[in-house]
Amino acid sequence: MGFIGSGYIGSTIARLAIEAGHQVVLSNSRGPETLADTAAKLGPRASAATRGEAAAAGDIVVVTVPVKAFPTLTAAPLAGKTVIDTCNYGPERDGHIPELDSESLTSSELLLRYMPDAMVVKAFNNIFFKHLLSLARQAGAADRSYLPIAGDSAPAKAAVTAFIESIGYSVVDAGPLADSWRQATDTPVWGDPIRAVLGREGPAGRRGHHSRSTGRRNAVTAGRGMGPTVL
Repeated sequence: MGFIGSGYIGSTIARLAIEAGHQVVLSNSRGPETLADTAAKLGPRASAATRGEAAAAGDIVVVTVPVKAFPTLTAAPLAGKTVIDTCNYGPERDGHIPELDSESLTSSELLLRYMPDAMVVKAFNNIFFKHLLSLARQAGAADRSYLPIAGDSAPAKAAVTAFIESIGYSVVDAGPLADSWRQATDTPVWGDPIRAVLGREGPAGRRGHHSRSTGRRNAVTAGRGMGPTVL
């Protein structure tokens, strides 16, 4: 696993990956020396490198940076790679980006413009990093949570699904990258593990709207006692 960005969500995913037996290569915009302590705390399966080295090293590469940093990413090492995009757009942090403000693109589709030969899968953007760490469960556990993913490549989605399942979560397919807005900021599944959302809803119930022009309701829902479905 390569990591471009090693903040709260990146380092949490890295910790879960290591506990599941994966090797991780961490990077950030400031250089590997600034990640020495983080790598040491994660143990011998973790190392720090430049962003290009982390991208080249990973079978799967996690991009977890502010959306405004997308133009600084180098596309070449990510060509042909499965890339997990954890990023959420926030104009107050990222500045206003016209395509995202108008909702003509999702942030993942914007990321794909900067790395057109990568296979981008949206994941981990709807869950608080502390919940991500504390809610991981073994397969078959009654209280195991689901995480949504979205992407256009079936092989990449399969690889990300296998990874997520290895670190303690089940997966629900939320559709293509164009539908990744369904798990973005201010949707009903954002900041709230899907298991918890399901527990508050009535049979086949839904709650909330997203402002996207389609006018469709929230991304992922299910009746009690049933598997999640995509609407």
